[in-house]
Amino acid sequence: MSEPLTWGDIEQAAALIIRAALPPGTRVVNELPADLEKKLPLVQVQIAPGGGDDQVTDTALVDIDTFHSTRTGMWDLARDVRAALLAASGTHVPGARVVIDTVDTTSRPAPVPYGSPAIRRAVATYALTSRAQAPA
Repeated sequence: MSEPLTWGDIEQAAALIIRAALPPGTRVVNELPADLEKKLPLVQVQIAPGGGDDQVTDTALVDIDTFHSTRTGMWDLARDVRAALLAASGTHVPGARVVIDTVDTTSRPAPVPYGSPAIRRAVATYALTSRAQAPA
């Protein structure tokens, strides 16, 4: 019996790609800290509902929230994250056991109020396709 294929951890892959592209000190997380205002700048990476697979190629939607103390900082961070993800097409991410075939912007970065005047947030969604991998 053959072993099942896996698509690896696309959420982890996106976080690793983003973390490598940003300046030191910028946090990249899956869950927000309780003291968010003290942890800025920060990027949250989460798999979003949707996507699917054809048993060979997986399409995952990834929501990216960028947080900063200023509007300009928020836009700069969102731009850098977008550039890093779009440049990741054709990339192998060993730490997540993923080969990313393509990255497309589904919803470009846009400001969304966070509920605190000290925090600026931009939200975007990207579609990442990856190929199934044989188990290691």
